[in-house]
Amino acid sequence: MRARADELRRALAAAAPPARVEPHETEAAVLVPLYEQDGELHAVFTKRREDLRRHPGEISFPGGRRDHEREGLHATALREAEEEIGLAPEQVQLLGALAPVRTFVTGYVIFPYVGLIEPGNEWTPSPGEVDVVLELALRDLAAGFGVRPLTRRGITFPADTYVVGDHLIWGATARILGDLLARLAPLLARA
Repeated sequence: MRARADELRRALAAAAPPARVEPHETEAAVLVPLYEQDGELHAVFTKRREDLRRHPGEISFPGGRRDHEREGLHATALREAEEEIGLAPEQVQLLGALAPVRTFVTGYVIFPYVGLIEPGNEWTPSPGEVDVVLELALRDLAAGFGVRPLTRRGITFPADTYVVGDHLIWGATARILGDLLARLAPLLARA
């Protein structure tokens, strides 16, 4: 695992551009948990419950807004991953950060942190928030990329999406995933 961690750390070393957070924006962080199984990298996502008021049924990385100004954003990502899927911070080897992503409607600036974990975790989804935890191969995600028309609140627009089986990833999560796949492309091509 150490050799893979070093390889991933080098691929993620390109500096993420700093994000200036405007007064009307809210800082949030997500953890992008990766693990290797049979030589293939996988990412861990959550699918939100359908009965939630915000982002019902959407697929995302575990994360949320910073609760305290003194809490580092990487700590926010780790805390939220533990709350949402039961992934303890000590099980995560942080490897680097991806470029911050802004949400268009909700006013968040999301800071993604990539961490390496062991395969074979037994997840404990937060019953009030998470419907299911998904583990998807990066190769399948890359193959499922497309710009597709989406309709939300009666408005149809083209969006970068990733489809694996019946799982649709779009929005901020798709933008984070696009950055991850671009940075790891040389590694994925070799596997």
